[in-house]
Amino acid sequence: MHDLHAAPHKADHPERKRYLKKKPLPEALSMFLHALAPPRRVETVAVEDALHATTAQPIFAVLSAPHYHGSAMDGIAVRAEDTFGASEFSAVTLTATTPQTGATSANGRGSFQYVDTGNPLPTWANAVVMIERVFRKNEREVEIRDAATPWQHVRLVGEDIVATEPLLPRGHKLRPYDLGALLAAGHVRIPVVAKPTVGIIPTGSELIEPGDPPQPGRIIEFNSRVTAAFVVEWGGAPRRLPRVVDDLAKIVAALKKAVQTNDIVVIIAGSSAGEHDFTVHALESLGEVLVHGIDVMPGKPAILAVIDGKPVIGLPGYPVSAVVICQQILRPLIAHFLGRPAEEPPKITAVLPRKIPSRLGLEEFVRVSLGRVGDRVIVNPLNRGAGVITTMVKADGVLRIPPLDEGLNAGQEVEVELLRPAEEVANTILFTGSNDLTIGVLDDQLRARYPELRISASNIGSLGGLLALKRREAHMIGTHLLDPATGQYNLPDLKRQKLLSQVVTMNLVIREQGLIIPTGNPKKIKGIKDLARKDVTFINRQPGAGTRLLLDYQLEKHKIAPERVRGYEREEVTHMAVAVAVASSLADTGLGVKSAAKALGLDFVPIEREDYDLVFLKDFFHSAMGQKLVEVIRSHAFKAAVTALDGYNTKKTGMLKKG
Repeated sequence: MHDLHAAPHKADHPERKRYLKKKPLPEALSMFLHALAPPRRVETVAVEDALHATTAQPIFAVLSAPHYHGSAMDGIAVRAEDTFGASEFSAVTLTATTPQTGATSANGRGSFQYVDTGNPLPTWANAVVMIERVFRKNEREVEIRDAATPWQHVRLVGEDIVATEPLLPRGHKLRPYDLGALLAAGHVRIPVVAKPTVGIIPTGSELIEPGDPPQPGRIIEFNSRVTAAFVVEWGGAPRRLPRVVDDLAKIVAALKKAVQTNDIVVIIAGSSAGEHDFTVHALESLGEVLVHGIDVMPGKPAILAVIDGKPVIGLPGYPVSAVVICQQILRPLIAHFLGRPAEEPPKITAVLPRKIPSRLGLEEFVRVSLGRVGDRVIVNPLNRGAGVITTMVKADGVLRIPPLDEGLNAGQEVEVELLRPAEEVANTILFTGSNDLTIGVLDDQLRARYPELRISASNIGSLGGLLALKRREAHMIGTHLLDPATGQYNLPDLKRQKLLSQVVTMNLVIREQGLIIPTGNPKKIKGIKDLARKDVTFINRQPGAGTRLLLDYQLEKHKIAPERVRGYEREEVTHMAVAVAVASSLADTGLGVKSAAKALGLDFVPIEREDYDLVFLKDFFHSAMGQKLVEVIRSHAFKAAVTALDGYNTKKTGMLKKG
């Protein structure tokens, strides 16, 4: 730490070195990172040991969570139909049963079974009545004074996580709730990027170890400990090496050994231009000094060099200067090795596109995703369910609603506490509209090529997406709106919404839509006409979804009134949710994409091949970020990844459409 003093030294003194390679911070960092091609070693670790590690590849759920229909309340399991007609004036009596006696009591009345929160439902039950609404008559009988609806207070199979669905992308820093999601999804060990090793060399004849007797002119060495702590926090593996005295030959030997055995080397002190500052000379003798001096204060004397293809950072000896250079150079360097962006400070101002109601008297923490559209950061609230851990996996931040507010209004500016670095929000592509599995594939391929970029997706249906785009609440949307009059997809609706001049439309995939049915097709469903059968139950999509419009078109074509379809009014918001409903025997069939059916091992009856298009805001499409996304869409890697899924064709992928 000879920046602090100028004591004489017996070693030969090289000529005083001036700052001949001084650079501004952004230029210095860019030059440093682009001079390197770090290898990313992959290792497999136990999920319990993976906190703060970085995923090496996309991770998919092995199991659904929950993997059984379970009670969400303490109460009684019942058949909903046994409670129909119950009221305060006309109570229904139910008789206790056990798993062995079946679902019907000896006297023919409906049955019940006590359950606690988390207990599996008996196979005959389809609802839970809260214990507070159960009135005991005797040891065997209870009264119900409210009719139960099917599946009320039941956590259904896959409510949180669906087997085979994307759980985490590559390049993701694992947090505590991510580990919970991984374990819940059936993972025990996962592949992660191996932590880059960082050799840390403190130099200075004046240094003593913590705990040594202090003497005048002797300085307790703590910079290497601070640096090591930063390395741990940022995902690296620090190796604190022995102190080296102010001797050029010894510094050269220590550097040479450290470079041979570490991915990154940090050498502390001796980086200035004074008579006893040997670091720059040692680095020049072993490799190339890219930068000597950075236009920051504190931290100006820093050195950036490359030896045998490995990065070496010369930190100034002053502690605050060392911290600044660690934060500005070492942190992004470690992130570069891990294939993820560096972290930034934790708050951002954003705008709500929709009202968020909240209960008076409670401070609420709403999990949200974020994206910057133009000069505004847009907030998208995620599922607020207490049992849905995947919202924490997907969340960019937390929006706090004060206890005296009943909610937040559309258009209101809010402050969001970030769970991800701020630059990830700035580099987020906000996607909404129609749901499709290929958006997850696109996100992964984008991260593979541009680790700093990602897609944040929400699903509000094709028509909802068009309206969001019109209000500039997203960068792009997915849509598959069929115009029955022309047989065209999407362009007629864009014209009706007067959006054609403001957007660019591109085909992402051609996909198969059809009826998702149980394996083996036990009810012999062959097509749309079978939806009118009384023994067939259906699961629908929400109004405004392109799949819902396709269904209505097909029903009209086959002259089937919607009220003839059992379950027409029951809705889900994604193709996977429809597939889960069929797989869980909640419905006999639903309309969705073939890939969703195949992901859960279900059968499929094809109905339509349709264009699934992306519609971009024109200014976003022509931006640097937009063009990077277009590059990935048109890449062989993306098309190959999509082709590996079932039910997609990429012959028009990346082609522009003009109205």
